[in-house]
Amino acid sequence: MTRDQLLTAPETALPTLRGAVAGLPPYVPGRRGAGMDIAALASNESHYEPLPAAAAAVAAAAGMMNRYPDSAAVELRERIARHLGVTAGEVAVGPGSVGVLQQIITGLCDAGDEVIFAWRSFEAYPILVELAGARPVRIPLDRAEGHDLEAMAAAVTARTKVILLCTPNNPTGVPISHDRIEAFLHSVRSDILVVVDEAYVEYAEAGSGPDSLALYRRYPNVCILRTFSKAYGLAGLRVGYAVAAPPIAEGLRRTALPFAVSALAQKAAIASLDAGEEMEARVAAVRQERVRMAAQLEAQGWKLQPSQGNFLWIRADDRLLARLVDAFDRAGILVRAYQGDGVRITVADPASNDRVLRLLAAHAA
Repeated sequence: MTRDQLLTAPETALPTLRGAVAGLPPYVPGRRGAGMDIAALASNESHYEPLPAAAAAVAAAAGMMNRYPDSAAVELRERIARHLGVTAGEVAVGPGSVGVLQQIITGLCDAGDEVIFAWRSFEAYPILVELAGARPVRIPLDRAEGHDLEAMAAAVTARTKVILLCTPNNPTGVPISHDRIEAFLHSVRSDILVVVDEAYVEYAEAGSGPDSLALYRRYPNVCILRTFSKAYGLAGLRVGYAVAAPPIAEGLRRTALPFAVSALAQKAAIASLDAGEEMEARVAAVRQERVRMAAQLEAQGWKLQPSQGNFLWIRADDRLLARLVDAFDRAGILVRAYQGDGVRITVADPASNDRVLRLLAAHAA
């Protein structure tokens, strides 16, 4: 009997996936497109090319691709530590903040433990939780598209191990104020890890969200999660990091896949931190475009919550959502649709943003 016959024979049993994996919804990335006329605004990437210093660092390191990277990422962790005023022992790195988040959940959650997060928020949250055999606890956003911290606190049980706070929230862009998070932390057990996910923090206006480092210094159960994928423009290299109490950070490093962050990514991240002023100039331009777009969309009649990310959020029921997505597709503009909730539009270059404004003007209520 051939191999194909064995695989199709009725009596042949194949290995069975875990139930958590078999029922797991796939992560849906932003759609990609090619061609000069396509505006790719479905993924929250930087529309700028990598910082010149980062590109040069990658080119210089390319000749060492035959060697394994530093699995402990010592140089990168030390540079992040200097950047934030912490120690390298408080820093753990991984392949993007989503990779570090998987290390967090793997390191803290046993089967049946609970992870609380707002919904809608980052789509990878429930996937990573279920993959670990833990139970995702989704708490609906409040009317202002932000975190309902009171409801999240009320949802805590004896099995709660991790709480995820995404600020600014993806996809709504709404931040959580410092005072609200501090009051929340005061009400939560100290044996629950509270992860402040700040993937978009560089785009936020000063004072709009928390001083996460101050919170971390006061509350040892706080973990700060950040990435080089957004403002630093290294989405294709996959490098993120967490800041946590030394025993927790050590645990996160133990749960990481060996050599998960490439040498190229480590060098590019270090160079990007060293080019902070240039990155800040790019971020300022995105903020300016975000403000311009929001003002024009509100003048058109669209109701928006103030976004602190590099994107805008339009709440839409399924009927409006289908109409908008169809119009965007026909116009060669790729946006991110969330069934039953709305559409997220990445802020890009002025020309692409103007295309978005013209299209939405034609569909305003």
